[in-house]
Amino acid sequence: MSVVLAILLALFTPIRPLLIQLTVNKYIANSLADMVVKITLIQIGLIVIETAMRFLFSFTTALLGQSVIKDIRVNAFKKILNLNLSQFDKTPIGTLTTRTINDIESINDIFSDGLVPIIADLLSIVCVLAFMFWSDWQLTLIALIPFPIIIIATYYFKESINKSFIKVRNAVAHLNAFVQEHLTGMFIVQAFASEEREFNKFKKINKEHRNANIKAIFAYSVFFPVVEIILAVSIGLIVWYGAGQKAEAGTIISFILCLNLLFRPLRVIADKFNVLQMGIIASERVFKVMDIDDVAEDNGTYAPDIVKGKIEFDKVSFAYVDDNYVLKDISFTANPGETIAIVGHTGSGKSTIVSLLNRLYHIQKGSIKVDDVDIKDFKLESLRKNVGVVLQDVFLFSGSVMDNITLRNPEISREKVIEAAKLIDMHDFIMRLPGGYDYNVMERGATLSLGQRQLLSFIRAMLYKPSILILDEATSSVDTESERLIQHAIDTLIEGRTSIVIAHRLSTIRKASKIIVLDKGEIKEMGTHTELLKNGGFYSRLHDLQFEKKE
Repeated sequence: MSVVLAILLALFTPIRPLLIQLTVNKYIANSLADMVVKITLIQIGLIVIETAMRFLFSFTTALLGQSVIKDIRVNAFKKILNLNLSQFDKTPIGTLTTRTINDIESINDIFSDGLVPIIADLLSIVCVLAFMFWSDWQLTLIALIPFPIIIIATYYFKESINKSFIKVRNAVAHLNAFVQEHLTGMFIVQAFASEEREFNKFKKINKEHRNANIKAIFAYSVFFPVVEIILAVSIGLIVWYGAGQKAEAGTIISFILCLNLLFRPLRVIADKFNVLQMGIIASERVFKVMDIDDVAEDNGTYAPDIVKGKIEFDKVSFAYVDDNYVLKDISFTANPGETIAIVGHTGSGKSTIVSLLNRLYHIQKGSIKVDDVDIKDFKLESLRKNVGVVLQDVFLFSGSVMDNITLRNPEISREKVIEAAKLIDMHDFIMRLPGGYDYNVMERGATLSLGQRQLLSFIRAMLYKPSILILDEATSSVDTESERLIQHAIDTLIEGRTSIVIAHRLSTIRKASKIIVLDKGEIKEMGTHTELLKNGGFYSRLHDLQFEKKE
């Protein structure tokens, strides 16, 4: 529809100059007042029709652009949701935000200000030139003498703006990434009195953004006056040549009008080419995200409602980057209902093991099985529904306590949430909050303590009734009262479930069926608490160090 309207508008463009030429040369020259009135009414009618068509053209091209970016944004966000976590380790969040918001918005410009409007302008130029050559080819050639200058000026303007826009887009991405990161980490900035240093960094990035825009503004400031000067020269040549050749007044007037109709699209067509280029550049950035192959593949078909909970790691090796393995040849088995504890120094690979079980990353070597089925053969949703996770750093979204517990799942009723909260003695704690279950925890749970956030994550895990439970240092860095509540929640949660508990505090894992001791990505020891203490090895030394600290 936009293209059809573009063609119709192009055909309409030379009609007004033609009617004005006819009116001046025939009707005004011959004092035919009735015909002048009729032509004037026809002109008014044509203007109304053209205005309506221009409205429809603008609306349909904008609608086309918005419809396209709506679909692209949905697909881009869907892709981001399915990326492996390794992509988020490598890519700043602000950059992905820019890709899914600013860059996709630039794609809209391809349709509303780029491709189709350029086609419309080019068709309009062709139609106007055709009319001018048909009317007086010699006068047309005289009028077009300055045109090589405007073609050269347009080319340099286009190139200058293109380079400037690329710098602007990069500066916007850097600005977004910086602001996003520092808003998230504002506590650290203020706690270490780094406001001045970070402010100076921001001013530098913001200055780069300003300078990139100024270069674009400079190009506009030069180009548009040049176009106006060339237009004035063309009009002067028409008047000079027309007067010398004693051309009819209507012809000269219509040619002056035609020059304005030519220069109007020429004035903006270079800018639209740049908009088109920037839209293409932005689309390339977006498609780079869309084309990332590092996604959580969901080719499995095995989708049991409930799994028994047997876990088997068979010679698993994993590296976040290249061949720099953080886990090396890891093998162990957890039978249904058993509690496996994993201990070790920071960076030994404890949390990586649980991330692999949930298929948040791809393993390079070995295999991981649940109920003797390779996790690659599981349907991803089914696997993750059966694996409950309680992390040390609990992430809460802006919203109510209820929303964060249910993750806005409409299938989970308030009654089920209250029942789960009561089961692990957390209902009273929630009811003490202002508004109870409707209390707004704010972004990242800023209005709750770490212990309170962890308590909510236990209810979340309880509601989904997982067969396998992962507790990643869930009792670290909390106060005594919260630790007591959390320990009770753990005891309730792990009952009848296969559990993997990662803990720094060895006192919390004495009852574990098996304790795995990791160091630098390798299993150093494996056994019960008593067995490992008797061995006098790595675990025993860790135990003695903690005991001495406590003393």
